Amino acid sequence: MSEIRPVIDERLAAPGPLPRRTLLLGWGNPGRLDDGLGPALAEAVDDRTLPGLTVGTGYQLQVEDAAELASYDRVIFVDADRSGAEPFWVRQIEPTDEGVGFSSHSVTPGALLSIARDLFDARPEAWLVGVRGYDFDEFGEGLSPRARRNLEHATEFIRATVETGDLGRLAHETPPPDRQETDA
Repeated sequence: MSEIRPVIDERLAAPGPLPRRTLLLGWGNPGRLDDGLGPALAEAVDDRTLPGLTVGTGYQLQVEDAAELASYDRVIFVDADRSGAEPFWVRQIEPTDEGVGFSSHSVTPGALLSIARDLFDARPEAWLVGVRGYDFDEFGEGLSPRARRNLEHATEFIRATVETGDLGRLAHETPPPDRQETDA
């Protein structure tokens, strides 16, 4: 009989805490210029080798995303913002009891967190990042020069955050505008 040996993740053998499993969800429409900042940030971060980071993108958040985020310790939602602080802002978010409306376009990060909590008993730490964009009213691919600069700053922030594991300590000092999270 052969010896049964457990498979041990290399991170378990390393000294110090395990890297947090982090899901970054970037959403927006790249065919609407700066509205593509969320997917652009996800793509930029996905090009890097960051421990514990999984990246997802989409045109909009979907109810099905709740099942995915339920298996992570931390979720970072990223979207373009029409009027927020430059170059970007960050705030911690909690589940909301608003539910999901008639249209799937109304799914917010807080609603996804509620679904994950209610259906999967999952309570990941969650953050919303709004990257300031400027050109949203035309069709076309590509980011405006100012949005590209903001994307660079946000990308470096996310990289540093995932590497250190402390989003709260590194969170941008500028608070987001006082409005609903769906406007990000």
